[in-house]
Amino acid sequence: MFPEFASLSLVSVIVWFTAAAAIIGTAGVWLVSTADRLADRTRLGEAITGAVFLGIATSLSGTITSVTAAADGFPSLAVSNAVGGIAVQTFFLALADIWYRQANLEHAAASVTNLVQCVLLMALLSVPLIAMTLPAVTLWHVHPASAILVIGYLFGLRLVHSVQTEPLWGPAQTAETRPDEPEEPAGGKPLKMLLARFVVLVAVLTVAGFVVARTGEVLAVRTELGQTLVGVLLTAVVTSLPELVTTLAAVKRRALTLAVGGIIGGNTFDVLFLALSDGAYREGSIYHAIGRAEQYVISLTLLLTAIVLLGLLKRETYGFANIGFESLLVIVVYATGIGALFFIT
Repeated sequence: MFPEFASLSLVSVIVWFTAAAAIIGTAGVWLVSTADRLADRTRLGEAITGAVFLGIATSLSGTITSVTAAADGFPSLAVSNAVGGIAVQTFFLALADIWYRQANLEHAAASVTNLVQCVLLMALLSVPLIAMTLPAVTLWHVHPASAILVIGYLFGLRLVHSVQTEPLWGPAQTAETRPDEPEEPAGGKPLKMLLARFVVLVAVLTVAGFVVARTGEVLAVRTELGQTLVGVLLTAVVTSLPELVTTLAAVKRRALTLAVGGIIGGNTFDVLFLALSDGAYREGSIYHAIGRAEQYVISLTLLLTAIVLLGLLKRETYGFANIGFESLLVIVVYATGIGALFFIT
């Protein structure tokens, strides 16, 4: 179905890479409207739908990229794509705050479920850092930390659902708060049709993610950037395009909880890339096959998530030009952090 990318010219590889990026971006636009309607029709709510349906679906291209890279023996590319994707998607959340002109996005999309997801994300990101300091013990080529990531994620989803259905406390409602209320009109498309459309779009993103992985591997070998920089700057950004497109589209539709929940929920799911990549990597523990550059990216992502969490807790009303302090800080920290990465690799 696909050519042997390693045998193609560099120009051809870049064309395939760019085409896959365009497909990922276009499919992401259609995906957000479908996910928003599913949130209303199923009554799951935008936060849960953003974390599960939209978050996982938009992350599939990145999943395929990391798993394929790990299976092909590119552990640094697999890890940097996974964690770099979380970092750039957090940066996208700051861009969405700029896009939403009415008020600070984190204020308007106040949700206790998003707070829980931020804490869950930080907890999961700490697991690979701990695993890197422990012995490289594996069972069937898989480190125990990977099992902990999966169990922790599933427990976290249950916790998110429980705080949404039976919240014991919540954010104060203000004039700028946009509550999560169903808006799907009666007589809309049948639920089966919405689900079918969602599945087709997910399949498209999966195939495009595979192309990004294989072309990214070739770019890492043929250029002087190396696996880490290709993962953070190229594959992570490209496979994260659905998150950018869907977040901006959700903000435009005023589905603010879906926008924020999609990013944070998708980031939480993205941590599982590490567990899946560990399983695909056949030379031992993937946590011990990477270097300090990947540890640095994980630490940077933890810092970015902490900043977003502080913004969700502080709920600054307008800030500077309707942009919260957390968005400005995320932009500065991300840009500075990525710039420093060039001196580490």
